[in-house]
Amino acid sequence: MLWRITADFVIAIHLAYIAFVLFGFAAILVGAATQWRWVRNFYFRIAHLAMILFVCVEAAIGTTCPLTSLENGLRLRGGEADYGRDFVGYWLDRLVFYDAPRSIFLAIYFTFGVLVLLTFWIVPVRHSRT
Repeated sequence: MLWRITADFVIAIHLAYIAFVLFGFAAILVGAATQWRWVRNFYFRIAHLAMILFVCVEAAIGTTCPLTSLENGLRLRGGEADYGRDFVGYWLDRLVFYDAPRSIFLAIYFTFGVLVLLTFWIVPVRHSRT
């Protein structure tokens, strides 16, 4: 039971990672239009860029995400097959994982990565004054 709960926690972290990348991008665009100062924060922008670049590198070298590997290992230790079928794990997995050719994911990740890079030009980072 503990392994399954921990696996559900890992998939929740995975979903939060994805949400940060997606909603962070949307926040940068909306924030630029509405003059939100925090979307120009250097540390937020570098963290956001690093997160999507990490995904791009994973996809380019064909490795499995460490969070996916951890979740699968926990589910196996809990007596489940990969991608659990308890309520929370099932729905969180359905939100995160899709079955598509690797080339599709590469195109999506790299397109999104380029868009994130473009935000540095469209919505420049402002360094805080000390």
